[in-house]
Amino acid sequence: MKPTDVLIPVLIFAGMGILFGVILAVAARVFAVKKDARAEQIAEVLPGANCGGCGFSGCAAFAEAVVRGDAPANGCRAGGAACAAKIGEILGMEVTAATPVRAIVRCSGGAGHANLKYHYEGAADCLAAERMSGGDKMCATGCIGLGTCVAACRYDALHIVEGQAVVDADKCVGCGACASVCPKHLIELIPADAKYCVMCRSPEPGALTRKQCSAGCIGCKICEKQCPTGAISVNGCIAAIDYTKCTSCGACAAKCPRKIIREL
Repeated sequence: MKPTDVLIPVLIFAGMGILFGVILAVAARVFAVKKDARAEQIAEVLPGANCGGCGFSGCAAFAEAVVRGDAPANGCRAGGAACAAKIGEILGMEVTAATPVRAIVRCSGGAGHANLKYHYEGAADCLAAERMSGGDKMCATGCIGLGTCVAACRYDALHIVEGQAVVDADKCVGCGACASVCPKHLIELIPADAKYCVMCRSPEPGALTRKQCSAGCIGCKICEKQCPTGAISVNGCIAAIDYTKCTSCGACAAKCPRKIIREL
């Protein structure tokens, strides 16, 4: 075998490699997706917690959505007013921070108040327990208390206390990550300056609620009658507060026979 019999194929393959490399390099430049530099700048001023409270997979995804116009510039509640202002500077526009909110867990069924259907022994995850007949509590909307929301929180603002999730208002930034993972949809975002909340959202009639939980709303409407501004109403069998009308007088909480309207 002549040396050229080996050398020629090697040179051919090497030439083809160089040619394809040049083609790929040119194609990469021609078809490259141009990124807006502002997206990187916005990502740098975001908290970086990747909590998902903005509705996107992470801070980088949210930044890109803001630049595209697919997300509000004040959509990062975790960053607050300072973050919104910086994003406004980058975009060259005035951005007002969203109204501060905080999370609350609308359930009072901890500390032995809620009656159980069975004793759960499985994965320490609310989503897993929910698949087993809706969890171990007789109340279909009761907090399962296995900490899925705690794991979702990037700010250490949620803890399990006596079998129930409890929010630490001093640490909560209102991102909503906990609310998005709660299988019972018990966690709500309310104005950060709200002073009272109905800590139950069971829709069951009062008679059934009494059998299920000693701390559930029975829809008696006493709170509704006590409110001087019409801020609290009972729809079906559950009380709810309209915070645009609430003056935080506390009249509803003072008269609630089940003590589930509580001062935060």
